[in-house]
Amino acid sequence: MHAYRSHTCAELDKSNVGDTVRLSGWVHRIRDHGGVLFIDLRDHYGMTQVLCDPDSPVFAEVEALRSEWCVRIDGEVKARADNLINPKIPTGEIEVYIRDLEVLGSAKELPLMVFGDQEYPEETRLRYRYLDLRREEMQRNMTLRSDVVASIRRRMWDTGFREYQTPIITASSPEGARDFLVPSRLHPGRFYALPQAPQLFKQLIMVSGFDRYFQIAPCFRDEDPRADRSPTDFYQLDMEMSFVEQQDVFDTIQPVLESVFEEFGGGHKVDKHWPHISYRDAALWYGTDKPDLRNPIKMQDVSEHFRGSGFAIFAKLLEQDGTEIRAIPAPTGGSRKFCDRMNAFAQKEGLPGMGYIFWRDGENGIEAAGPLAKNIGPERTEAIRQQLGLGKGDAAFFLGGKPQTFESVAGRARNVIGEELGLTEKDRFAFCWVVDFPMYEKDDETGAVDFSHNPFSMPQGGIDALDGDPLDVLGYQYDLACNGYELVSGAIRNHQLDIMIKAFELAGYDEAEVHKRFGGLVNAFQYGAPPHGGCAAGIDRIVMLLANEQNIREVIMFPMNQRAEDLMMNAPSEASSEQLMELSLRVIEQQD
Repeated sequence: MHAYRSHTCAELDKSNVGDTVRLSGWVHRIRDHGGVLFIDLRDHYGMTQVLCDPDSPVFAEVEALRSEWCVRIDGEVKARADNLINPKIPTGEIEVYIRDLEVLGSAKELPLMVFGDQEYPEETRLRYRYLDLRREEMQRNMTLRSDVVASIRRRMWDTGFREYQTPIITASSPEGARDFLVPSRLHPGRFYALPQAPQLFKQLIMVSGFDRYFQIAPCFRDEDPRADRSPTDFYQLDMEMSFVEQQDVFDTIQPVLESVFEEFGGGHKVDKHWPHISYRDAALWYGTDKPDLRNPIKMQDVSEHFRGSGFAIFAKLLEQDGTEIRAIPAPTGGSRKFCDRMNAFAQKEGLPGMGYIFWRDGENGIEAAGPLAKNIGPERTEAIRQQLGLGKGDAAFFLGGKPQTFESVAGRARNVIGEELGLTEKDRFAFCWVVDFPMYEKDDETGAVDFSHNPFSMPQGGIDALDGDPLDVLGYQYDLACNGYELVSGAIRNHQLDIMIKAFELAGYDEAEVHKRFGGLVNAFQYGAPPHGGCAAGIDRIVMLLANEQNIREVIMFPMNQRAEDLMMNAPSEASSEQLMELSLRVIEQQD
């Protein structure tokens, strides 16, 4: 017999009754039923009930066992009585009577329990992550992650892609986040960078004549943490294709992701139609460039109904350039109680409040109510109702100003309204492509123009588009949103050197700087670069959605905490004097 096990803790069934078996695993639970000890023995695969009574030669040793001790048992498989069968587990028809026991690893008192529904602080869970990962939910999440990655790989190969690896140590490049710098020992005072993405290398792979590339790529960005973003590193499905246009990329990645969500989505509906929504429309309708289309609410511009109206706050606001009034329809939300609740939500978000109108039965049919309705009169409120397609029992909420000052709050309000009114479908994965991103943005304080998205994208209209106002230039850039999360980002690349030089000049990089920063790519583009494009899909977010988790750390094996610390391995840690000297570095203490 094998030194540790003849079967896993999920394999035994009625056909094994009478067999002598060997199992190894962790003591999950111990129950004492009148001197008979029942133990749920757990391994990665499942659970088997084992038992011991005073007649067993190892009863005293079994009595000494505690939760999470790692043990090996030998015993005889017996059938459970019909009334004791547990249909919830594969081994529920049998139990194993212990004849021999070996403790493989004892355990101290546990800082967190592995079974049950106890909640522990995240700091505790991350410090003892190896215990946290033993929990059934975490085992399920990590298995799901592994299965999703394997499925993606198979599907990419089946689509005609090959996987190639790109360097982990490279040069710094502007990807929209801070680099992790790596000091060079052989070149004092100079630094490598961990790649924010394999962007330049995958473009060079296309220049090298490889038509279809993909990689499950680690990426490193020194970012502020969020619930849906790791502060240090993450993995993405990175892909690139030659001789393609934007739609070709969409047609390639959609079947891959669609199939993955169907395979692992737990029976949730997976949308087949992925609409294309311009960045401008996404901001107007949803208040975000990653809309949740499970919620049917679309915001609308209703400025004309308030211009010159009796509601002075909005009327005066609209006299200023660049301002507008937007309405958030709320079907079935037409009660003063709900309207007051949403007004309180806006105040918590830092706004003075949200105006509202709701419609109810009146003497002459549908009647508008609320403070705004009284100020602007029945004709304007009726025009608003007609524009929004609302009726009796419905409401609308209003925010005004320059869109950038209220857009994000409006988007969050739309989400809350959809949730509270039961409009958002829970059992659905709703996808959409957000397209036509602006290439550039202006810093409100300095007035400087910089790239707003991927700097290596092809501008729509080519080089001629760069002759006008940079803020009017759109790129062949696109994101895929699903249920309110950005899952994919990509672009058709700028493969023509003259267009690339001019595009960077508009963002403040002269030609010499472009050659200095991206010399490898610039040189390559002088030797017959093909048109190419691609995208990257976030593995962590995909698994987070499939696992129905709200925090990305629940689907990462060993994540950092909110302060980008690894409490288990004590990282980041101080370097020794010898290490610093070898790297020609000196640490300057920060002044409080």
